[in-house]
Amino acid sequence: MTEKLRLTLAQLNPTVGDMAGNIAKAQEAHAQAALAGSDMLVLPEMFVTGYQAQDLVMRPAFTLDAMAHVEMLAKACNTGPTIGIGAPLLEGDMLYNAYFILRGGEIVATLRKHELPNTHVFDEVRLFDSGPLAGPYSLGNVRIGNPICEDAWHPDVSEALAESGAEILVVPNGSPYYRNKFDRRISAMVSRVIENDLPLVYLNMVGGQDDQVFDGGSFVLNRGGRLAMQMPLFDEAIAHVDFERGADGWEALEGEKIVHVDEWEQDYRVMTQGLRDYMAKTGFKKVLLGLSGGIDSAIVATIAADALGPENVRCVMLPSEYTAQSSLDDAAELAANLGVKLDTISIAESRAAVTNTLAPLFEGTKPDVTEENIQSRLRGLLLMSLSNKFGEMLLTTGNKSEVAVGYATIYGDMAGGYNPIKDLYKMRVFESCRWRNSNHRDWMMGPKGAVIPVNIIEKPPSAELRDDQKDSDSLPDYAVLDGILELLVDQDLSVAEIVSLGFDRAVVKRIEHLVYISEYKRFQSAPGPRLTHKAFWLDRRYPIANRWRDTSG
Repeated sequence: MTEKLRLTLAQLNPTVGDMAGNIAKAQEAHAQAALAGSDMLVLPEMFVTGYQAQDLVMRPAFTLDAMAHVEMLAKACNTGPTIGIGAPLLEGDMLYNAYFILRGGEIVATLRKHELPNTHVFDEVRLFDSGPLAGPYSLGNVRIGNPICEDAWHPDVSEALAESGAEILVVPNGSPYYRNKFDRRISAMVSRVIENDLPLVYLNMVGGQDDQVFDGGSFVLNRGGRLAMQMPLFDEAIAHVDFERGADGWEALEGEKIVHVDEWEQDYRVMTQGLRDYMAKTGFKKVLLGLSGGIDSAIVATIAADALGPENVRCVMLPSEYTAQSSLDDAAELAANLGVKLDTISIAESRAAVTNTLAPLFEGTKPDVTEENIQSRLRGLLLMSLSNKFGEMLLTTGNKSEVAVGYATIYGDMAGGYNPIKDLYKMRVFESCRWRNSNHRDWMMGPKGAVIPVNIIEKPPSAELRDDQKDSDSLPDYAVLDGILELLVDQDLSVAEIVSLGFDRAVVKRIEHLVYISEYKRFQSAPGPRLTHKAFWLDRRYPIANRWRDTSG
């Protein structure tokens, strides 16, 4: 008689700190696993607390509460499938990122993460202690090894498990998205499979947490790195995978293999999901944003409609004497296409009042960027007033190109609680608008069709803070600017290396200077979903006061 094993993979979306809610999700998944006749339910890393909980795990009360919820789950699910679930573990003065195995109302095994990631958005070396290399545990007639997330990226952990008798590697993860990361994940896991000649289950969580979006895409590999099953990106899902023991050991039976979408759709989904979960997990229901008739506010309004539904989005046009009629028309057309509410508030009267108030102190000076920024700050004031009055969270609309070089007004258009396009360079804003106009998916709550007017995409970008102003008056063309920023920020190349690729040295040096002197603005900016491995926030932590400049080249 063929030996069989069924695992239930719960690719779910936890909320940081909502331990009761997360445990309820686990119990529901356990019930589904029991109905399916599963031997074990597998849940992601740190699922009880949500991930990343950051410094919350250093509060003993928080971690003890999480441990108590693990015990509650064990008692509540004392019959049926075994459960694997992640949570913090406090033992004396040692704090671990742990994975608990629950069976028969008890914790029957406790595994402690050995390799602690300390790059990009991860800071686990500061938070946790490194656990010892653990051996496998028995699940009926099979020995299971659990490398916890980062553990699976290091050959020695899986090798130790294989040498001590593991027959299947099951990897619980909290792995957030950045563009094209999935290829790196599956490549690393194929290496573990080939090195140890063992099948591997990779389970990832989904959902947004502050700047990070966990993208799921869980999969199962057989010996030789052959893909046996692949789950969807971004969606909560529960899947059952069956294994049979053959002459050469355990092998997963072929299951559904969801084909992944391209990077443009993945990025758009991350921006949408990031906003949707940020709202849900912070308790906000509605958003508002300033609509300028430009491309950045257009894509943010569209993302908001897709994330929350048009009925939960308020757009506000705040024209001055420099606002072109075409901008007013474009904004109105966009709002009508999306089906969102559009209000118009002139800032002329407020600007006149501020100008008159400052006139005695400004006497004898020439108008400059100060007067331009007054317009932006008045808009921020009015939008924040609406936010306070109606409980709608204000979205900011600065793209990564502008955020990088400080082409934004602090306490003005930077005011707000979340920025869906914070990690999207300007040229990608254009392409994302074109992509959205040509595509609609079931997870979008906004209307189908080309909702963003063509004129918004094709006209020259302008802040419209003075007569005939264009972004190109102050910045290089965005194709050039983005090219330099991707090399300078995302790839950490030197000035000399960038110049050697054909860029003008004076332009590169100017952009470098703008990036460094804008650090104080980014330090105070709203969070936004991470799309790259060098997003502004946890991925790139630079000092605000910094006089170093690259003199190479």
